[in-house]
Amino acid sequence: MDLVIRGARVVDGTGGPSYTADVGVHEGRIAAIGRLSGGRENIDAHGLALAPGFVDMHAHSDLALLRDPDHSAKAAQGVTLEVLGQDGLSYAPVDDRTLAGVRTAIAGWNGPGDDVDFDWRTVGEYLDRLDRGFGGEGVAVNAAYLVPQGTVRAHVVGWDDRPATAAELDRMHTLVADGLAQGAVGMSSGLTYTPGMYASGAELGALCRVVARYGGYYCPHHRSYGRAALAAYAEMVDLAREAGCALHLAHATMNFGENEGRAGELLALLDAALDAGADITLDSYPYTPGCTTLVALLPSWANAGGPEAVLARLRDDGGAERIRRALEQEGADGCHGVPVDWSTIEISGVADPAYAAHVGTRVDGWDTARRLLIGDRLAPTILQHVGHEENVRAIMRHRAHTGGSDGILQGAKPHPRAYGTFPHYLGHYVRELGLLSLEECVAHLSGRPAARLRLPDRGLVRVGHRADLVLFDPDTVAAGSTYARPRTLPTGIPHVLIGGRFTIRDGRRTQVLAGRSVRATGHVSR
Repeated sequence: MDLVIRGARVVDGTGGPSYTADVGVHEGRIAAIGRLSGGRENIDAHGLALAPGFVDMHAHSDLALLRDPDHSAKAAQGVTLEVLGQDGLSYAPVDDRTLAGVRTAIAGWNGPGDDVDFDWRTVGEYLDRLDRGFGGEGVAVNAAYLVPQGTVRAHVVGWDDRPATAAELDRMHTLVADGLAQGAVGMSSGLTYTPGMYASGAELGALCRVVARYGGYYCPHHRSYGRAALAAYAEMVDLAREAGCALHLAHATMNFGENEGRAGELLALLDAALDAGADITLDSYPYTPGCTTLVALLPSWANAGGPEAVLARLRDDGGAERIRRALEQEGADGCHGVPVDWSTIEISGVADPAYAAHVGTRVDGWDTARRLLIGDRLAPTILQHVGHEENVRAIMRHRAHTGGSDGILQGAKPHPRAYGTFPHYLGHYVRELGLLSLEECVAHLSGRPAARLRLPDRGLVRVGHRADLVLFDPDTVAAGSTYARPRTLPTGIPHVLIGGRFTIRDGRRTQVLAGRSVRATGHVSR
């Protein structure tokens, strides 16, 4: 054995009872489990839990993995695999024109990318770029990718609010199929973000049929988390069922005052579909505020035409007044049909240092929001304090639940979920509240997401599986990140391995870059 981990409490990712054993690692895989002798290197793991590496089912590290070899925000949490390409907007497949628009549109999520060489255009080339990483050594953690439906629509149709022609739909089919053939695990949508939100149910269903052929899954940020949340969830369940496509609901929650205490209604909807044979999973983060870009709150018509068209409407007093009325009086679709309560909106990041004083403050009204959007060129990110703890707790206990940080790493004061999601589950909700057993929680964070991704040799502590492993202390593991100090690293996670190599050792980030692209293993049905 290259390494023997001795005396660990093995929490194997199945949800079954934990047990004490030695675990041997050889050539990047788990080679033996039991009472083992020998080993070129040995680690005393008495008092520690050994679990499969955690899978972040909803990550926004699309550029962070290429600009930050350390990436301790995720590595220190025990994350060994992130799923990128979320919410329908990312950086492949693109042409030069589409890339320019996307970079502006999601600068609040990933930064402008001025320090990244965008030397790819296809999904396969982006995954190759992750494999090359830094100096050909790879990146900090493994990464899978979803074809972003909004980017595909921008590529083919543009940023306008109109139906796709038959020829354009055929072209979108081809781009989605190409991305899946090149290794994407599914397709995402952001149906409160432009231009993905302009797609009809029929257009989305046609693309989902392509996803189903390749054995992938559809991951929508659906059309409302507010006033029409249940109808929006039902639309996605029906759409996926009609397309014959697996469904994974992104950052599944019930927000705003209209949905306080209504998580049970969502779970009843999902249980009925599951009992009828639907293939559905979901992810959530263990916090109540949401996080997005300030521009995302605007009504869809205000976003038509792309970022420059949005800025032109904001600069025009008449256009700005129409936007204000939609936000404050009517309830814009970008704000989930709920009139905006500015007191719930906290600025978490800006791109232009001239606006840094606004970070950490609540927006005091439309005039301030408009000035920030124009001056910072749509880049401000926000925390939106509209969640409910009872909903968060109910959803995380569901049989189809997985963990996802939705971690936006940009901004001076990002959401603490980016640095704390996984230890917060283990420390607060397992140890302190007893809401989940340790075994059940680990299954939510490892085995279940690996099954959704159809990865046959990841997500479990099992002989033959890849040695993507995390060792943590169940008595001390905790998120260090807070709303006041969101970039604080967790405690109680001394060791993390990817492919049998230590990325975290004795609580410190090593220089190992063991992360690679993780490509779909499904087969195409004709």
